[in-house]
Amino acid sequence: MTTFVLVHGAWHGPWAWGRIVPLLRAAGAHTLTPDLSSAGDHGLHDHVDTLVAALDACPEEEDLVLVGHSYAGLVVRQAADARPEAVGHIVLVDGWAGAHGASMFSLAPESFADAIRAAARTRGDGRQVPPPPPAAFGIVDRANAACLAARLLPQALRSFTEATRLTGAVDRIPGTAVYCRPQTYPFDRFGESLGYRTHALDGPHDVMLTDPELLARILLDACLVQEQEAQSLE
Repeated sequence: MTTFVLVHGAWHGPWAWGRIVPLLRAAGAHTLTPDLSSAGDHGLHDHVDTLVAALDACPEEEDLVLVGHSYAGLVVRQAADARPEAVGHIVLVDGWAGAHGASMFSLAPESFADAIRAAARTRGDGRQVPPPPPAAFGIVDRANAACLAARLLPQALRSFTEATRLTGAVDRIPGTAVYCRPQTYPFDRFGESLGYRTHALDGPHDVMLTDPELLARILLDACLVQEQEAQSLE
């Protein structure tokens, strides 16, 4: 049985996958949505610990697929590096990702890092970054924007500054990088640099809110392709 471990990005929570979960379950898959949104000064490594604990609680017979949206691309790769024997596939959805030592700030343009630090300093307490408006995630229609604005939460600055710690084990796990068009950042190149299969998707950064059916189909297809390739090698 395949279990999709759906990991939300910065400022979001498990609710971000609310429209995806029933579609994956209807297709016969299990789902798990770890919560990285707890209040406090929690950084990347705290989030990785939370995810690893969730993976350790999964039955050994489950075929785990880690799905990381945006910032969580860094989280799922480090967690998979810590538990490579448990993870069969990684899917990045507009995900930030890189080699050992990569962080959000090392991957993003300097203007992005400057804006985040300024927001933490002027609109937060210096350690927490207030959420940007829904339009920053490509959500502009009134209903979805209102829903998103009401649920976004502050994000710890440390989650953007801490660098990943990778042994290289994650590089033996196959992956798919889904990137949304028009692109806001080079998510296709992040995936290509890791040797992942890339898949373009027309939609906003928070595509799971606007096009859940399409994204669910891509997630299921990515795993089916991987399964077929694995069988061909047997």
